[in-house]
Amino acid sequence: MKRLTCLLGALLLPALVHSADEVRSAHASRTLDIYRTLVQTDTSKEKGNTLAVANYLAGQLRAAGFAAQDVEVLPKGDFAALVARYRAAPGGTQAPILFLGHMDVVEALASDWERPPFELTEDEHYFYGRGTIDNKFGIAQLTATFIRLREEGFVPTRDLYLVFSGDEESGMTTTRMLAYERPDLAKAAFALNSDAGGGQLDASGEALVYRVQAAEKTYATWELTARNPGGHSSRPRDDNAIYDLSAAIHNIQAFRFPVRWSEMTLSYFQQTGELMGGELGEAMTRFAYDPKDEAAAARLAREPSYIGSTRTTCVPTMLRAGHAENALPQSATVTVNCRIFPGDSVAEVERTLKQVVGNEGIEFALLGEPTESPISEVREDVMAAVGKAVHSRYPKVKLLAYMESGGTDGMHFRKAGIPTWAVSGVFMNPDEMFAHGLNERVPKATFYGALDHWRIIIRELAGQP
Repeated sequence: MKRLTCLLGALLLPALVHSADEVRSAHASRTLDIYRTLVQTDTSKEKGNTLAVANYLAGQLRAAGFAAQDVEVLPKGDFAALVARYRAAPGGTQAPILFLGHMDVVEALASDWERPPFELTEDEHYFYGRGTIDNKFGIAQLTATFIRLREEGFVPTRDLYLVFSGDEESGMTTTRMLAYERPDLAKAAFALNSDAGGGQLDASGEALVYRVQAAEKTYATWELTARNPGGHSSRPRDDNAIYDLSAAIHNIQAFRFPVRWSEMTLSYFQQTGELMGGELGEAMTRFAYDPKDEAAAARLAREPSYIGSTRTTCVPTMLRAGHAENALPQSATVTVNCRIFPGDSVAEVERTLKQVVGNEGIEFALLGEPTESPISEVREDVMAAVGKAVHSRYPKVKLLAYMESGGTDGMHFRKAGIPTWAVSGVFMNPDEMFAHGLNERVPKATFYGALDHWRIIIRELAGQP
């Protein structure tokens, strides 16, 4: 069986301990200040605060010496984007590199959280708050790194761009603007995304693997609606819109899409399984060598961190129904979000869902414009630069290309013809990944450990030989 070639050997080593000097460095303090300001600003879609965050980051960059014309705040509707150019030395001929991230976050209800979601709090081991992982970690680290390099007098051999979107978690209108409407960004050789990828730790804190996101699934959302004449609640009837919709939801819950695979996903499972060991690792390895092994596929399907790499998934995420407590519902609607495996089309998934629901009276409405994006084949210079950054923290940990089960801005840049890889500085146990959920957090060791991550990568890819 053909496998993707990995450039780096495997060795499991514990996380490096960071000294007090590293934690107290000027770069660490600045990065933490930026991080705190970002987390305490609620940039969920209803708040309209991405403009405020873009202006704040622009101010930080201009104060560090970036020319005003090289730092752009781009309002679009209720959101805003930020583009900042780090100019190359005169005569540079290499195509630019884009560094991606998003300033917005998903909603967080303070009443549900153990800690205030829009305040950066901490204990001995973690920073807590909405966006601490997704994606204010990447935004803070990239911005602070650009400032640090500027202070060091670094002059890149090619233009570097910070490209921060404002509504990645919702409509991606700013993402589409950046990917499709900016000729200067379209000239990029490639993009590096801070919003995915990163290292996996086991329960004991040892590094298992570093993942380079080279592809992602298609994001598609439908609203399914059951309708009914309704009536008075004192005169119930068998054909109730909520009953009809509940049956449809139950059918979706019971259905599992067929197993899918690619050479990249099989290579990822083979090598990760060999490193991980145990029951789960064995299932990964068996799946890698025989993806038709139903028992192995079923075992992986029980793992939220891995089911998305084995098949298309669709899940209900929101509900609304009825108009009065004493009236029979005239409509009931469920939002179903799907992450579609490359090769499965949006139309095919809709046909399958209609068959699964089994009720022609249920209306299907596709929301937005789903984006199908290609795989970005890895290139040696990028892998070598990322490997140098990773190995400064976890020597000899293996780098593996993988497919993201979620969706990021990267899909639009790939579709626009810009190869894109996600290479976050985060190292953590996937079981502690609470992005989009309650009590989102990031290990403090990971925050401080990532302080040199982007600096090393940038100097390797855009520094003087």
